[in-house]
Amino acid sequence: MISIIVAISENNAIGFENKLIYWLPNDMKRFKALTTGNTIIMGRRTFESLPKGALPNRRNIVLSRNGKAEDFPNADLYPSLEEALATCEGEVFIIGGSSVYKEAMHIADSLCLTYIYDTPEKADTFFPEINKEEWKEVMREEHDIDEKHNQRYAFIDLERIN
Repeated sequence: MISIIVAISENNAIGFENKLIYWLPNDMKRFKALTTGNTIIMGRRTFESLPKGALPNRRNIVLSRNGKAEDFPNADLYPSLEEALATCEGEVFIIGGSSVYKEAMHIADSLCLTYIYDTPEKADTFFPEINKEEWKEVMREEHDIDEKHNQRYAFIDLERIN
């Protein structure tokens, strides 16, 4: 099963200057709960944005056509998504960035969204448009602003319509 996991704003913004736009502790907890014990696939820039490198307790795969294995400690390196997926078993999570999301959209089985009810002032990275005719909502959990979260958000799971 191939799942895409992403936090997106109302205008599909996901990042600015190779960093997440929003810091939502509950989103981080959900990300960790869903991906731990599974395989995560990311592009080179996403790997470089991780503060401590490869994420623990997951198989980390980095996609890069001209990177070297030593540039990505504790991660496997593949030149293409197709080649990486051929080596995977169990659930796989695509975690970014935008070009990897775009490539994976047509093969993903599910989308695990954190939808932030906000439009950021600055963004330079966006998630591809979601074709509502290809996906059905199977779970939604709404969250209001609180002492740790400055934006309203929802966890939304979508499954591909066959």
